[in-house]
Amino acid sequence: MSAPELLVRGAGKYVDDITLPRTLHMAVARSPHARANVLSVKGGMNADDLRTLVGGFGEGARGDVNPAVLHPVFASDTVHYVGQPVAAVFAADRYAVEDTLDEVDVEYEPLKPITTIGEALSAAPLHAGTRSNVLQQSWIGADFDDPPSPVVLEEAFTIDRIATNPLEPRGIIADYDGARLTVYISTQAVFSIKRGLCNTLKLESSKVRVVQADTGGAFGVKSALYPEYVMAAYAAMTYERPVKWIESRSEHLAASQPGRGVHGKMKLFAGTDGTVEALRAEVTTDAGAFGGTAGAFSPFFISMQLTGPYGIKKARVRATSVMTNKPPQGPYRGAGRPEAALFMERMMDALADEVGKGADEVRLVNTTTQRFTSPLGLEIDASRPFFTKAVAELKYREKSQSDRAGLSFFVLVPAVTPGESARIRVQNGKISVWLGSNQHGQAHTAFVKRLLSEELGVAPDVITLNTGDSDTLTNGVGTWGSRSAIVGGAAVVAAARNVKAQVERRREAYTAEALLDGSYDAEVFDRHSGQVNSFGANLATVHIDKFGMANVTECAAHYDVGRALTPGVVEGQIIGGSLQGIGQVLFEGVVHDAEGRLLTKDLFDAGLPIAENIPEFSITIVEQPSSYPHRVKGVGEAPTIGVPPAVVRAIENVTGIRIRHIPISPEELIADV
Repeated sequence: MSAPELLVRGAGKYVDDITLPRTLHMAVARSPHARANVLSVKGGMNADDLRTLVGGFGEGARGDVNPAVLHPVFASDTVHYVGQPVAAVFAADRYAVEDTLDEVDVEYEPLKPITTIGEALSAAPLHAGTRSNVLQQSWIGADFDDPPSPVVLEEAFTIDRIATNPLEPRGIIADYDGARLTVYISTQAVFSIKRGLCNTLKLESSKVRVVQADTGGAFGVKSALYPEYVMAAYAAMTYERPVKWIESRSEHLAASQPGRGVHGKMKLFAGTDGTVEALRAEVTTDAGAFGGTAGAFSPFFISMQLTGPYGIKKARVRATSVMTNKPPQGPYRGAGRPEAALFMERMMDALADEVGKGADEVRLVNTTTQRFTSPLGLEIDASRPFFTKAVAELKYREKSQSDRAGLSFFVLVPAVTPGESARIRVQNGKISVWLGSNQHGQAHTAFVKRLLSEELGVAPDVITLNTGDSDTLTNGVGTWGSRSAIVGGAAVVAAARNVKAQVERRREAYTAEALLDGSYDAEVFDRHSGQVNSFGANLATVHIDKFGMANVTECAAHYDVGRALTPGVVEGQIIGGSLQGIGQVLFEGVVHDAEGRLLTKDLFDAGLPIAENIPEFSITIVEQPSSYPHRVKGVGEAPTIGVPPAVVRAIENVTGIRIRHIPISPEELIADV
């Protein structure tokens, strides 16, 4: 039975399924205040036992920030968000450990929190040793004189923080045998976790092993090193017993790293035919209480993509991230790409309305007829041929009249740098494979089997893709940024060709039989850099009932995936990502009040798409091969980029309300239905 079949049949082995003798369960005492001085902590393991800082490991994480803004494992003098860990307790029973939390006594002196970007920019610094609440700021693109354009449009948009909510929450088991620490974890990147634990606990690399358990979804939130992971590892080493921590859903909503949380100001200079001549913008993200996560990097990444698939020749953007009394910002499926697309596509819709042209006409007149590098550094191929066909395939002109459909164009920028690792071992007629990128629902097994069958001429049933294990590879990166099939697949091809060469050196001529008859081992780190970008277009229609509840009735996609190694998996990625894109617009905001208290404390409050929210899907896969040896491009994040602006425009068309903020509540729509 294949690995995906095992998971579907409930035979997977997730972190909580792993039971080790003498295991201690861990629970975490968390701050009830968004900002407070900590006067005393009594009970449990706390900062008196372990003082170390976390940051700089995982997707988009930055290690080059001021140590004063890095997240402490345990709060000591101050707390900076509701849910910040203050102490940890341990017991042999999972239910008993929750009761043990009552033994922790913390005395706080509450302070006025900073909960908005505007407050952060004007308030005194949250952290001693800093001059302001600006975590990172940069300018992108050359400055220019404002052109004498007949059309000048200015708009401001906000995307609230979004909960990631994978099916399986975070979890870890740390086991120490007196000499070596072994960690079993639900993760996107075993090597990020290993490097992080070595750094925070000052351990030699040879003393730490990280093993990926079956992982039930991630979407960015499981790429990072968290304080709870360090606590569990330290406790295992202190007590010399295995320590298990499984996150509750309420903990996930309060104290994991939510995505998005960004404000954009856009100013377009255009002609009366809709041709955009220049762009000025400001992108400001809410990085939360601490640096070292994606919060420092995200405004730059959003900004460099702001021109999208369009040939805009002048652009200048200020990219800023600020700190507030909320949990640190993290990556969520798309991680900067959806934000950039929403801002630009909202402006394209506004421009179409202003000049009295169709949404497709304004977009097409701004596409390119040859390869183009934007003034912000985004590289795109000639985009007009693709999008002209997309408009026709999506039947936009017909549906915009009858169904008031929304349209979006976008470009997907995958995270190919610095490449990825793969290892192939042939033994006893079987082929074992390990990747530096770890699967958590994407069916890596399928593309690995196809590539190896093509390269080595072997049957798929002799190939096994193993879960991540830092002992089996020298190094690796991880799974995020629509990168796995691109650079992970390229590494598989490179390793396969290495093995093939070994056979040829030993046997003179390569055959699959000769390969399986021998014993071979090849590990590669296949390096890549630059951009391997691809285009996509979405169409959406909506129905809004008398209660203001919006339901997406049709969601159509026209995506270039390079080469579809596994078409069924590609379609599944598009459908799943589309539902997340819909959820991002309608349901999934993380809401805090003016005191920094979390209002979306459970799934009922936070919201998730359910079965009745699933629209009719229409998917067109376009194959325009990349320059990679296996010809693929990215796809995983594409729907979360393209679907939200299409849905927003469809709602706008039905209601006549200009949408400048998502998620959109029913209360905002009910009066105009």
